[in-house]
Amino acid sequence: MEILLTYLKVFAGGGIICTIGQILINKTKMTSARILVIFLLSGVVLELFGAFRYLESFFKAGVTVPIMGFGSSLAKGALKGAKEAGITGALGGGMEAVSVGLSCAIFFGFVFSLIFKSKTKQ
Repeated sequence: MEILLTYLKVFAGGGIICTIGQILINKTKMTSARILVIFLLSGVVLELFGAFRYLESFFKAGVTVPIMGFGSSLAKGALKGAKEAGITGALGGGMEAVSVGLSCAIFFGFVFSLIFKSKTKQ
């Protein structure tokens, strides 16, 4: 029964994020790229203020898998790098923390661009 509750929490967390994104798409004239940046920056801000840890402990992968989790990881790496090596560590630490995910996104984006034709939003 506990695992079912965990799945419901994960689904609810991801669903809330997706619902907010869909509302922004439907009610504003923002592009999807701008909405992604807003979510990324909200993950960074939540991590800097320490609130993302509470969301992560309750919703688990529901908030860490979407782009907010990427922003949180970027901020964690930058903070860790800044503590170890100052300003240069802050710049490199964030990229080091997200390098695997970023590399996979670039690789699979390239592969899928070879397979499928992209279309612009009208």
